[in-house]
This record gives sequence, C-alpha cells and structure tokens, in this order.
Amino acid sequence: MINKSDLSMTPEEIEKLPYRPCVGLMLLNAAGEVFVGQRLDRDYEAWQMPQGGVDPGEDPRDAALRELEEETGITRDLVEIEAESAGWLPYELPRELVPKLWKGKYRGQEQKWFLLRFNGTDDQVNIQTAEPEFREWRWLAAAEMLDGIVPFKRDVYARVVEEFGEFL
Repeated sequence: MINKSDLSMTPEEIEKLPYRPCVGLMLLNAAGEVFVGQRLDRDYEAWQMPQGGVDPGEDPRDAALRELEEETGITRDLVEIEAESAGWLPYELPRELVPKLWKGKYRGQEQKWFLLRFNGTDDQVNIQTAEPEFREWRWLAAAEMLDGIVPFKRDVYARVVEEFGEFL
C-alpha cells in the first residue's frame, strides 16, 4: 500500500531515477497490420503494442518472446523475429505516475524493440492469459495505430514505426 505522502516526488528526485529495462514488440500479421491491445488497467482508451520488463540476466530476445506469450498467448513457434531496434529507446512517465508505478523506482522505461512476423491465425491469439493485460485486441495499420497510443508513449512508437518502416 502506498502512503499519500509517497505520491509526490520532486522533478529532481524523478530525474535521479533510472529507467526500467523493457522490451517492446511490434507484431505484424500477413497483411502487414500491427497487433495492439487495449489495456485492462485504464478506464480510458489506451492501446499499446505488447511490452514488458527484462528480468535480471535475461537476454532481451528471450524477454520479448516470453512477454509475447504472457500477453497474447502466442507461442514462439508462431513468430519470426525479423528485426530489432538499433538501440534502446527511452520514454519518461508523466510525473504523477512515477510514484504509483513500480513503487516509484523508475522514471520511465528504456525499451529494446523487436519486429515479429506472426505466422499463425487469429484464433491462436488468446489475451485471456494467466495475468491478462488487455481487455481487447485488434490489427491496425501502423499509421492508424499511432493515433490511439497514450501521449507519453507516442514519440517512441513513432520512432519504432520509422525504424521498422522497410518491413511495414
């Protein structure tokens, strides 16, 4: 339980925090559309591509495949990794979220992105996983996807679309 006194952090305190290591997954279907899910933990439309933390000592590629299955039910045998981002892409959380997420230990996330080609069928997607993150999902054109992303992630998503543009 978080105390109310823990919910305010100064900009200086936030700036000293590290980024949480994370992977992001741009999953494409045969038509070149991008998988997006609507988050369960938001009461407004907040679509995103699958993503999640990298465990200590875990290889980012392994983390990507693990997160894919944890969030979408899609197993590694149904995808091919076609590309990965050249570097790690950071984003800052809105100031008011920093104390609430990850117990106030991170200022945002630094993400390694992977482009995966889905070779399965829609009936092999199952967001009703052990710990569901999405309430619904759909395939969208990359350009359309950017419109529904929460504002603080939009710049990173635009960079991912640009970096993986030749595959879209």
